[in-house]
Amino acid sequence: MTTTHTLKALSKALLLATGCLTASSVFADQKTPEQLYPPLTSEVLPELAAKGSYSVGVQTLDLINPAQFDPATQGEKDRPLKVEVWYPAADSANAPLTSYSDITRTGKAFTLQADAMRDVAINNKEHYPVIVLSHGYTGYRTIMYYLGEHLASHGYIVAAIDHTDSTNADVDFKNAPFSGFFSTLINRSRDQQFVLNYFNEQNNFASKQVDNKSAGIIGYSMGGFGAVNTIGGCYDFNEQTTAMFTGMKDPEQIKHVQQLLNSCAGGQYKNPQVDTRIKAMVAFAPWGGQHNLFNASAMQNIKVPSLYIAGSLDDISGYEGIKNLYNQTGSTDKYLLTYKNARHNIAPHPAPAIAKRSSELDIGHYYEPSWSMRTLNETNKHFVLAMMDCHVKGITSQCEYLDLPQNGDQAVVNGKPLPAWHGFDNRFSTGMDWQQAKPRTK
Repeated sequence: MTTTHTLKALSKALLLATGCLTASSVFADQKTPEQLYPPLTSEVLPELAAKGSYSVGVQTLDLINPAQFDPATQGEKDRPLKVEVWYPAADSANAPLTSYSDITRTGKAFTLQADAMRDVAINNKEHYPVIVLSHGYTGYRTIMYYLGEHLASHGYIVAAIDHTDSTNADVDFKNAPFSGFFSTLINRSRDQQFVLNYFNEQNNFASKQVDNKSAGIIGYSMGGFGAVNTIGGCYDFNEQTTAMFTGMKDPEQIKHVQQLLNSCAGGQYKNPQVDTRIKAMVAFAPWGGQHNLFNASAMQNIKVPSLYIAGSLDDISGYEGIKNLYNQTGSTDKYLLTYKNARHNIAPHPAPAIAKRSSELDIGHYYEPSWSMRTLNETNKHFVLAMMDCHVKGITSQCEYLDLPQNGDQAVVNGKPLPAWHGFDNRFSTGMDWQQAKPRTK
């Protein structure tokens, strides 16, 4: 396949799964924020989807990562990053719940009801690990806000990044769909590591409450591509894949960019060292495995506990590619959750009303043909919390939620259905498969 044909194919794939809108899109006035998560009885939800004991605060920060490589100019430039931060709120916090405003692929504005209070004080009774949350290409920092709020209610500080050059607002997908892709390849892991360093090492509103010995990282699609690299899965672009995903044709330029792309663990090149604070990684539908963009030897050397979450019919990252990443990962604590018959959109929040009234281009970012997005979100909350509690906080009892039989369908044996997965009510663990590196203990 030629580079031109490959880029066209990638363009079609990104059109289905990523943001697509003009940089001049603006937010419209919104009166009443939409509520995407109306009350639902806990009897049909996995246990760890329940809200934690903390009220949740949220702040928006504007950070600067100085003197970063800029693909547009081929020189250095300060890199701005807008970050949404959820955290346990002080017991005395008493403010109205806030909202999140974003835009769809075609630039239609929407505002969603939050379950968090804006700019209230952080709870100062404990120390909380930082979890970095990273969207895909394209997306926005609140596309998985349900995870940010959920983890914060259970005692985590969650920092979700607007990856510059890679958001819905940055990319004019109709006219220049690849304008931010080179930047995404270069910066995704770097952004994640920078934000983690900021909260652990620089003065900020949460400085005194950060547990600076333990942290986690969560990435979706290109965010997963970055997260795997951040924990030691070094990139391994060759000349062909470098040309394919940058559109470059000059052989010398391709060689130079290939060397630039093949970084590791947040932008390191020689003897890369993974941040020892990172105790767990979750990758939703990580991109890159289908193109062999990770060094097999480096993948085998990964020690960070890792949870991969995928749809069995993923047509963007490729299910086989995701399984290959899982299989190559060397950690003794690794897991693969498969949503059977799901495609790529397994991580975003449900579609806002404006997307439902629009074309497939808008709703296609939030819609799964065989799954309820609410079900996916609630299940994601359950397994992500289990992962972070078990491996980041070291709560041994929470590890039981990660010790499961392969199939959750409760097949009938001798006239009786097998037990549901641990943490799921009877009849409600269907449609999923589970793999784990360690043999089951029960």
